[in-house]
Amino acid sequence: MLLLRTEGVASSYIEGLRTSLADVAAAEIGGTRNETAKYIADNLAAVVDALGTSRRALMIEDVHDWHRRLMATGSHLEPEMIGAFRTAQSWIGGTSPRDTAFVPPSPELVPPLMEDLIEFINSDGIDPVTQAAVAHAQFETVHPYGDGNGRIGRILIGWILAHRLDVAVMPPVSVLIARDPGGYLAGMTMFRLGQLDVWVEWMAAAVQHSSEAAASLMIRSEALIQTWQSRMADLREDATARKVVDILSEHPVVSSDLIATRLDVSERSGRVALGALAERGIVQPYEKQPTQSGRPRQFWVAGELIELVAGWPGT
Repeated sequence: MLLLRTEGVASSYIEGLRTSLADVAAAEIGGTRNETAKYIADNLAAVVDALGTSRRALMIEDVHDWHRRLMATGSHLEPEMIGAFRTAQSWIGGTSPRDTAFVPPSPELVPPLMEDLIEFINSDGIDPVTQAAVAHAQFETVHPYGDGNGRIGRILIGWILAHRLDVAVMPPVSVLIARDPGGYLAGMTMFRLGQLDVWVEWMAAAVQHSSEAAASLMIRSEALIQTWQSRMADLREDATARKVVDILSEHPVVSSDLIATRLDVSERSGRVALGALAERGIVQPYEKQPTQSGRPRQFWVAGELIELVAGWPGT
């Protein structure tokens, strides 16, 4: 989940949606009223949903499902445009097709073009990285939806790599795209001019770098967890706090009720465990929790882990 969360945040960052990893993790469990964080959490949910279909052939309805999940919060699209191809002409940049940077195909061409793209995605005649690069670029060229095309297109990269390489987690390529938007846009332009080699080489480098940095992140996160274990040396082996540490890599923002549900313990036991972790500097109070009536829920954040992931990819 660390890598998936990084991918979801970076993909949204490219679209100008920016908030902290802690806020996004809190949004996933109802711990914030930050609308941007909720929107980015939907992006993460769409990435997770996509991974769930990566062991079989892709269908157009799968892509529609990703779009519905992505648009679950705060979409400006009309309901009939969510999970459905666009029915009007669109353009990218500018105020009209006359002064735009790029004009996608007319709407009546979108369904057959997408059927052709899905057939290509489900083939295995070329290497996975080239296939992912070409499929992503073609998807962005068709621009089939009224909104969310960039994020869906980046999910598609991960789906193809997960499907073809049979990996549990897709490399977070969006992080590299966010770091080099000029190279990305130049590569896309080369693709549309018929110079596929330039675009595929750029994407291959992005996949390689993201994979290497992801491996580094996992090593450093495992080292951090070992440090946490040493801070808990005085706790019993069966202490609930030790089990909570196993949850933090998946949910870096937690609450006592989440702990109770995941570990099948009482909320009181969850509160005691979180208190023990707080005493050892492993979690801290999450300060942006929502105001609500009744007894407020207390949320806690694994700050060191958030900082580690937020600095990805490292030097």
